Amino acid sequence: MRRPSSVISRRVAAASVSVVLAAGAAACGPEDSGAKSTGSADGKPQRGGTLTILNSRPQEDFDPARLYTSGGGNVPSLVFRTLTTRNREDGEAGAKVVPDLATDLGKPSKNATVWTYTLKEGLKYEDGTPITSADVKYGIERSFAAELSGGAPYLRDWLIGGADYQGPYKDKKGLASIEVPDARTIVFHLNKPEGEFPFLATQTQTTPVPKAKDTGTKYEQHPVSSGPYKVVKNEGDGQRLILERNPHWSAATDAERKAYPDRVDVRSGLDSAVINQRLSASQGPDAAAVTTDTNLGPAELAKVNGDKSLAARVGTGHFGYTNYLAFNPKVKPFDNPKVRQAISYAVDRTTVVNAAGGSSLAEAATTFLPNQKSFGHTPYDHFPAGKSGDPEKAKQLLKEAGHPGGLTITLTHSNAQDFETSPEIATALQDALKKAGITVKLQGLEENDYSDKVHSAKDEPGLFLAHWGADWPSGGPFIAPIFDGRQIVKDGYNFNSAFLNDKAVNDEIDEINKLTDLEAAAARWGALDKKIGEQALTVPLFHPVYKRLFGKSVKNVVISNWTGVLDVSQVSVK
Repeated sequence: MRRPSSVISRRVAAASVSVVLAAGAAACGPEDSGAKSTGSADGKPQRGGTLTILNSRPQEDFDPARLYTSGGGNVPSLVFRTLTTRNREDGEAGAKVVPDLATDLGKPSKNATVWTYTLKEGLKYEDGTPITSADVKYGIERSFAAELSGGAPYLRDWLIGGADYQGPYKDKKGLASIEVPDARTIVFHLNKPEGEFPFLATQTQTTPVPKAKDTGTKYEQHPVSSGPYKVVKNEGDGQRLILERNPHWSAATDAERKAYPDRVDVRSGLDSAVINQRLSASQGPDAAAVTTDTNLGPAELAKVNGDKSLAARVGTGHFGYTNYLAFNPKVKPFDNPKVRQAISYAVDRTTVVNAAGGSSLAEAATTFLPNQKSFGHTPYDHFPAGKSGDPEKAKQLLKEAGHPGGLTITLTHSNAQDFETSPEIATALQDALKKAGITVKLQGLEENDYSDKVHSAKDEPGLFLAHWGADWPSGGPFIAPIFDGRQIVKDGYNFNSAFLNDKAVNDEIDEINKLTDLEAAAARWGALDKKIGEQALTVPLFHPVYKRLFGKSVKNVVISNWTGVLDVSQVSVK
């Protein structure tokens, strides 16, 4: 989340989850937006030209060890290739994992604790030297160094010995759980079954790094490219990033990146309104411009929809993300399931969606998992409130819970003006619950205070607005951090807000993790989501919908359900 560096991990501050949302917004395809996927009169994209990327946040920490995911930002994937990658297609097809540097998705042992990858032949860096499996091993090992922190925690959690390893600058021996028997083979030994390792192999930490070229914390200034573009300028820690062609990249080894433009100019630190104005005007270089982190707001969208030419240049879609109400059952009266159920029935999702920007920017949710096939989405609505809530059913449940005269509760939210935990959404919920006899006192906190409070096992409030996004399009990184009792963190950032520690749930998570058939695993994640939903530990509110402009000369628009961002590796601008 999604993850600049999008961070959705039980070890990292949840404030960055909103970065994921912003960094990964917009998915579906040009058929939904009216955009045409052609690059010339005969319908074929053309090589050449300069692609400009206008973003509000800088592409900081441009080091594969420090970036959270390749999916969290399109720009890194132009320079860094990984063992596997996302399928570069529109919509749901783009939520699949495919080989990148490797010849396949990896060969697992019977219990999915050992994964073996073979590198393709003919892989080269920007200087023409060959890419080896030892370089992939070294790239992973350096991501464990404290001075290069910021990346995803999974390898540290999953690799045998990973929890204690301090990186190659302190431990010259390296990680014994990563073996390189020859120049094209790399073997991973895990401490438990992980059937979704092919997804993890898309993380930028699996980018090869030649040890002789490693400059530590300065590596981000000129990381050695394994992708179609190389860094020729990095100003202001990613404020301005200029990429030019890597002459030694071969399309014959890379079926995913099209790399049509000759040059990519990334300009960051811009005001969101300025970005949308420039894309709308589409003058000069801005005609060949896109954004990977700036959405259209309700007012801007209304203006765009009134202009057919502009409306045809809007990418529309979905990123795996859910906004919800979170309960802390340790706090009264939320320890009573009937109180939680009553609130579930009382919620008016129509007013919540309106507060989030309207139906063009949000879809009502009744499931915790996003409504996408890759997550194993299984439709359910255990507490059907309809479009506008069921206050009478809520009153009945409150009476059964021992509150015939209603009750007073506090809802904690962020004061930040975004559509995730905003005061507007909190007010909409306050109004809806009032109809059921529930008086809601609003506790608005500044963003940092909000994040610290709601993710503190000691100080977590009884009811608060929350959100969650996926590190990859699967139920695993969605369900486990929120509902696996073994991931409850008592002295750090905790995301299992309900403190659920159900052996049956934990065991099912372990069983699903053993599956290497990703479709079978998805079905099991969906079934588990439905089962957990019966306990009313959360109230799903909405799944975001994203709208983003692109310049009038931008062709070959591809927007997948993995990143939700217009894929800059596919764009043609000439």
